Amino acid sequence: MKLIQLTDIHLTSRTSTICGRDPKKNFLKAIDHALANHPNAEALFITGDLSDYGDREDYLFLRSHIEQLPIPVHLCIGNHDDRNTFKKVFPTLTDEKGFIQNVIELSAATALTLDTLKENSHAGEFCAQRMSWLKKQLSSIDKKLIIFLHHHPIKTGVPATDNIMLEEADSLLSALQPYKEKITFIFHGHCHMNLSGSIAGIPFFSPRGTNHASWPNFLEPKFLSTSNLNEVYAIIEFEADSVTVHPVEFGYSGPIKTDGIIDYQVFKDGKTRN
Repeated sequence: MKLIQLTDIHLTSRTSTICGRDPKKNFLKAIDHALANHPNAEALFITGDLSDYGDREDYLFLRSHIEQLPIPVHLCIGNHDDRNTFKKVFPTLTDEKGFIQNVIELSAATALTLDTLKENSHAGEFCAQRMSWLKKQLSSIDKKLIIFLHHHPIKTGVPATDNIMLEEADSLLSALQPYKEKITFIFHGHCHMNLSGSIAGIPFFSPRGTNHASWPNFLEPKFLSTSNLNEVYAIIEFEADSVTVHPVEFGYSGPIKTDGIIDYQVFKDGKTRN
């Protein structure tokens, strides 16, 4: 099973660029690049900050483009999104309490998309109602699980980034801990950095995002740091006993060289290097 993850696409109709980059152009470029190189992908997940200001026009733009794709697209919302506006454009993506949380059946696992939006805050929250929904799914689903959410539920070690992490991270991890044997992976966004590690024994990954990039400034306590690193989406490949995640730097525009398969003795004799 192969999945595509995009995150932090930050679509906007209020300006043409964010940090000198065009979010709409980069979003479309990411999709085209991913599907051209991975036509066998089963689904695409976008983990939040779909719109930069939560504007209706951005969600309409998003809907018009993902409806045309040959694979299903599943959405999370993030701190830049507006839940009520989003629901008016995507009215079928809510749980029974009105949160943007869904169960998606895939060929090799079941995916859960979580809603971590906290109103009027860049930090995330996961309230009792959302937690109740999650615990119900964790206890009732027998297949392997994959979890997608926007806010990071573990400290990155970058102070300014961790100031806006998921506030109920400890509660979420406590809920996940009893089910860690069947939770294959957690995928999130929000940080604008390529991140990987483990949470309560569960591996996680977050790609940099399809537009602007952050920089892991471990010495700055308050302000987020930006960089000119390449735009990224992720390819996630599931085998029977393994998961491989590729951060694809589709924004890279330099040369890509193919050396081919060379004979070891030719290499040892130094005849293959300039």
